[in-house]
Amino acid sequence: MLVISRQYDAFLDTFNSITMILPYHYHEGHSSHFTLIKGDERIALHIEEKIPLNDAMKYVTTIQSEKIILGKCYEIVDEHDTRTDLQIGAVIRTEEFDQRYYYDGHDLGVTYQDGCTVFKVWSPTATEVRLKLKSPDDEEIQYPFERMENGVWECRVNTDVEGYFYSILPCINLIWDELIDPYAKAVSLNSEWGVVINLDNAHEKNKPLPALTSPTDAVIYELNIRDFSAQQESGMKFRGKYCAFTEKGTTTPNGFSSGIQYLKELGVTHVELLPVNDFDGVTDNPSDTSYNWGYNPLFFNAPEGSYSLKPEDPNERIRELKTVIQCLHDENIRVIQDVVYNHVFIREDSSFEKLVPGYFFRHDENGLPSNGTGVGNDFASERLMARKFIVDSILYWMNEYGVDGFRFDLMGILDVKTMTAIREEVDKVLPGAVLIGEGWDLNTPLPPHQKANLRNAHQLQGIGQFNDWFRDTIKGSTFNLYDKGFALGHGHLEQKVELVLTGSVGMSSGERGLFKEPVQSVNYVESHDNHTLWDKMKACLNEDEEILKARHSLATTMVLLSQGIPFLHAGQEFFRTKKGIENSYNSPVEINQLDWIRREKFDNVVQYVKALIQIRKSHGAFRFQKSELIREHVKVSHSQANLIDVLYQNVHPYGPWDEILMVFHSDTKACEYTLPEGNDWICLSDGNRASVSGLYDLNEASITLEPVSSYVFVR
Repeated sequence: MLVISRQYDAFLDTFNSITMILPYHYHEGHSSHFTLIKGDERIALHIEEKIPLNDAMKYVTTIQSEKIILGKCYEIVDEHDTRTDLQIGAVIRTEEFDQRYYYDGHDLGVTYQDGCTVFKVWSPTATEVRLKLKSPDDEEIQYPFERMENGVWECRVNTDVEGYFYSILPCINLIWDELIDPYAKAVSLNSEWGVVINLDNAHEKNKPLPALTSPTDAVIYELNIRDFSAQQESGMKFRGKYCAFTEKGTTTPNGFSSGIQYLKELGVTHVELLPVNDFDGVTDNPSDTSYNWGYNPLFFNAPEGSYSLKPEDPNERIRELKTVIQCLHDENIRVIQDVVYNHVFIREDSSFEKLVPGYFFRHDENGLPSNGTGVGNDFASERLMARKFIVDSILYWMNEYGVDGFRFDLMGILDVKTMTAIREEVDKVLPGAVLIGEGWDLNTPLPPHQKANLRNAHQLQGIGQFNDWFRDTIKGSTFNLYDKGFALGHGHLEQKVELVLTGSVGMSSGERGLFKEPVQSVNYVESHDNHTLWDKMKACLNEDEEILKARHSLATTMVLLSQGIPFLHAGQEFFRTKKGIENSYNSPVEINQLDWIRREKFDNVVQYVKALIQIRKSHGAFRFQKSELIREHVKVSHSQANLIDVLYQNVHPYGPWDEILMVFHSDTKACEYTLPEGNDWICLSDGNRASVSGLYDLNEASITLEPVSSYVFVR
């Protein structure tokens, strides 16, 4: 990058104000007047304020006569007759900039045609833009872009350039830079170029499956492409690759189902894929043993290469990822894509920062990039073209790949308007598609009421949020390894348990719960982040393994049979362990891979979880969409510590039984429990076994609850 030498700097901070920074070594930081040079015209600037800085004097000036037009070159001259170029400053973060340069077209990026390929980028602050094309035989040629309206630049190449590599070269503040189109649908090996592709040759479009009647009908299973099949004992040939999902009938060494057949048998409705868009942390070289979950996003619309059998072939990457989704669809399993629009890998190197410096990322009151994400940058979703990029990207994945829903990483960084716009646009394609996100309250410079977080859940109807009340009440704090929740034996949490088992909506009409409706509560006790439940228990409980397994099963049972959306981490159903590692995002495959030997070893627990899923699906009372139905039909109580019962009454309109009684017992001592009076009960689950058709009839007035157990009775 060329470095420009300036004796002092001038920045356009609004369309009517220019800030000068004069170092003290330049005439002691002193000038009495400044003039804007616009072609042959000279326009006096009014000095409004002088502010001494540590190493320079800051002058705030205004221009009264007319507004600056971006895309043109201006100069400033002072009383010493020293000139400097007018650089683009904080003006790009003004509302006027957003309104003036918002572009509502749907053709940013590359529009491929046989005879003419059109390239469009949005870069209002650029004074020139060029296209660099590299042919398959490595010949490079450049074409100029033409500036259009609203800060959009267009380049038409009147020849067939399918398969060509391309990059964008903008000139901003007299400096040329080079970047890959942020709208690129394909990238070259190791993300060095954008690639012109004909999507018609990259497998036909996928279509999403019809949405379920309600998000609470979903059972979500979170997995990573590589983790799923990486282990040799997985029985899959294409270990760690997209193509593992195409393999049918795979088994573990002892003949237990694995792969996509296993997912089908388990009965989950949705698979949530950790990021599959292009990310850093792993190269595309098959011999690279580096590991990364994928939360270092590079290009949001292009498939990751390290999961492909042919990462050097952009079309093959697309075909393989589309096939993953189609193979899951063929088994009636929907796909939720984990998306990371809250940040980029490295802000300074990102295409967004190079195209419109300072626009796409939030800055604090001192003008420095904010860091609510903890990775050095926060994407400014509240700005119109940033919001547009996110919405455009979401719609592309739905319309081209057939994605059925989305999970938003660190959704609390995004703003309410953006998430509402996503909900509205997604519903035009697939009404009722599952949208969920991490609504953590993060330290990013947005007004509190604008953050898409748990505190503002009532503004985010139709969007589910990971319920940390549920997680921490049942399991114990994620941030304190030794904190224990109800399932781990911590008594005196019963009132909190009652709340989270019933969707966290509040059990009286006047009580404000965390959520307005149960469809907003994503219930979970483990995910890819933090310790697995098994590893947390091993660290903080000095109990024998049989009790630990009972506690684990109790927690998973509570996830699957609570009001809201149940969420399972892959392998949770067979006590997944990462050998005690808390944050395994870059740990070796040996730590992160799904252990199919444990799937064999604990098949009885797998069958138990499978039966619980069937029980959940069999009766609508487990899956109420509306909070008033929970308040009408559900009664939760606790008669002693470490014991909760949940009674559903008059629910025959929603399924085969009129009454459902669930009992959750986390004490290590057995106890007597008196059943509600009335007809005999049928036991569907005793914490070790479960069957939707019933395990046994119960005609006694009371039952002995086993240590650390759960029960489901119906009549």
